[in-house]
Amino acid sequence: MTSAPDRRHIVALIGEATAAGARLSAACAELGLTARTLQRWKDPEGGIREDRRPFAERAAPANKLSEEEHDLIVATCATPEFASLPPSQIVPRLADRGTWIASESSFYRVLRERGQNHRRGRARPASRRKPPTSFEAKAPCQVWSWDITWLPGPIAGSFFYLYLIVDIWSRKIVGWEVYEHETADFAARVLERAVWAEKCLTSPLVLHADNGSPMKGATMKATMDRLGVVASFSRPRVSNDNPFSEALFRTCKYVPSWPPRGFATIDEARAWVQGFVRWYNLEHRHSAIHFVTPDQRHCGDDQSLLANRHRVYQRARAARPERWSGNTRCWTPIGSVWLNPERPEVGSKGHGSEALPPEAGGGGPMAGPTKRAA
Repeated sequence: MTSAPDRRHIVALIGEATAAGARLSAACAELGLTARTLQRWKDPEGGIREDRRPFAERAAPANKLSEEEHDLIVATCATPEFASLPPSQIVPRLADRGTWIASESSFYRVLRERGQNHRRGRARPASRRKPPTSFEAKAPCQVWSWDITWLPGPIAGSFFYLYLIVDIWSRKIVGWEVYEHETADFAARVLERAVWAEKCLTSPLVLHADNGSPMKGATMKATMDRLGVVASFSRPRVSNDNPFSEALFRTCKYVPSWPPRGFATIDEARAWVQGFVRWYNLEHRHSAIHFVTPDQRHCGDDQSLLANRHRVYQRARAARPERWSGNTRCWTPIGSVWLNPERPEVGSKGHGSEALPPEAGGGGPMAGPTKRAA
């Protein structure tokens, strides 16, 4: 249906086209109309008629259900016998008893109109889980993420367990170990060594993990309390609340040196992980931190490296400006890094977290982590 203002605008456009020499039928065809439709829109006085179809009185359909039948459908569905069943189950059961009230689709339509099509009987309403708390890392050793992954053992079905702690600011692996079991005691040992190695015992530190038993064990909790570490956990059965650790595990298991047939002994597994950690921290150029190594980012050397790259690109552009249609590649160091940022307020790119420029995140390089309740 075309409203009266739209009709007047269309008539004016067609009038301009015909005044310029266009044929009426061709002008109408350009707008998807016919000359007969245009004629029907105009009244004898030269005005534009309103579309009266929305206001037309229409007779009720002969097969329309009465209000009594509507009430009978609702009352039938509300009986204890049928309160927890959908109409697809109710209608056949009524037919077995020789009773027919209305079709199955009519049952659904009436229940939908009365607001009873969902959560009937014992069915509980859908629950929305509270999003995890957001944390902002503005410097190293403010927000860590950790998890445990399986390393294949010498035979099928046997595994070693790799404990990995990563600093989300720099992506540096700050703690790791391989054990034969998955326990909170081993996790506490790895955390304690990482805190002492990074010399951040007195710094405000957040440690994020999923909801596994080693993450919430009594030994792990006591160690975190003693070290002054704040615990953060993912939502139950939500894998992308811990994106940094999950991404690190994928990098670990897809490097060319990964042994496809597993590790023969735990010592072999530890030796391989030690080599991987050295390569990852000291040689691997991480895409999320503008292709500097995690160790360079962790130590603050990325500022000068990226500034030098910018100068190289500027010189190249000055020498051959015809090869650049726009600005050179951005080599500005990233600012704050968010763990599970709030979507409406914090922009994200990939895995639910991304760095923000300093002016967006706020705070200097030595500021503590920012907590934002989701």
